[in-house]
Amino acid sequence: MVHQIAIPSLEDLDRAAGEFLREIGDHSLIAFYAPMGAGKTTFTTAVCKALGVREDAVSSPTFAIVNEYRTASGEPVFHFDFYRIEKISEALDIGFYDYIDSGALCLMEWPENIEDILPEETLRVHISVLPDESRLLTWED
Repeated sequence: MVHQIAIPSLEDLDRAAGEFLREIGDHSLIAFYAPMGAGKTTFTTAVCKALGVREDAVSSPTFAIVNEYRTASGEPVFHFDFYRIEKISEALDIGFYDYIDSGALCLMEWPENIEDILPEETLRVHISVLPDESRLLTWED
């Protein structure tokens, strides 16, 4: 089944994040595919906010590769940014499999750089920038 969520403006982010969390069900491995500037980190921040993570705690882990946040109920959320990954071994060196095997929600930016090690059950979400600058999330499950 193909899913779509339109995000006409920044004001719609909270609604879209809540809808997204309802629609993904039990999926815990989420990979966001989008060009630079499409809003991967912005949407991830909105998802974390919907889970009760302090909004000021969320930032792009471009240099750290992974950030850990806590939801309102104390559950971990792992936020990855693989933009600077040049070799799969770099992802493995940070303990990638430990994170994804934890059962915690894993939100991944730039998954293209580690495609060869992404588990089959990873939900691949595409963020498109439309001509009017709105965004469209699409995925298939």
